[in-house]
Amino acid sequence: MKVALVQMDIVWENSKANREVAERLMLAAEKCDIYVLPEMWSTGVTTEPMGVAEPENGETLQWMQRMADKLDAAVVGSIAVKAQDGSYRNRLYFVKPRENVQCSSLRSGAGGTMFNVQWYDKHHLFSYGGETKNYTPGNEYVTVEWRGLRFHLSICYDLRFPIWLRNRDDYEVLICVASWPSVRMQAWRVLLAARAIENQCYVLGVNRIGKDPYCEYSGGSCVVDPFGFATVCQDNEASVLTQTLDLKRLKSFREKFPVLKEMDSI
Repeated sequence: MKVALVQMDIVWENSKANREVAERLMLAAEKCDIYVLPEMWSTGVTTEPMGVAEPENGETLQWMQRMADKLDAAVVGSIAVKAQDGSYRNRLYFVKPRENVQCSSLRSGAGGTMFNVQWYDKHHLFSYGGETKNYTPGNEYVTVEWRGLRFHLSICYDLRFPIWLRNRDDYEVLICVASWPSVRMQAWRVLLAARAIENQCYVLGVNRIGKDPYCEYSGGSCVVDPFGFATVCQDNEASVLTQTLDLKRLKSFREKFPVLKEMDSI
């Protein structure tokens, strides 16, 4: 499994411009099985979603579907969404290519799916930054299977809550998309490594660069292996980090050192 982490600057509340940037970076990268974008990559993390949140079948989700089809790969990233019930969600979409299925449009389905799209609504909203004011938290623990691997989905502040992210021997890869400020990068690095070690998994941490009206961001996007060692993007640089995940090595490690089988019950 080859993964691509898309570290990018984000034009504030300009979805069209950000889709163009993301597309350019993704098409320039080597071919991968999955491409992961940062938290709210199409607008920046705004606490006032009323003017920028998209409907559940909005332009950005449709773009993600087109890119998944074009690249024959999964495309993953969170955006601000206005759900059918009127609530605003920080929603992480996991979009798979349609392959040979004929469909004129995306169709709603039960259980957090929409046609070949699955999603996770951020559970731990960042109250310190005002995210709880207008967003509604999700309560579903979401794991997605793709090309022989199981991916557990999380967003930014979730990284600080190990019980919520606890591997129940039901995933091999933890995805955390983020807008993690430069002033707290030490915590980002340590927490990503901790989640990888304690859960015996790979961790894909994808952070943005640049500035928004609130913070500065330096990136630090990385692939962390189950032993806690990280391959990291260059700080403050728009780039795509690609790496192959070694499932055989992970399986062997889990068999020899059965941490997940000996964990405390939750």
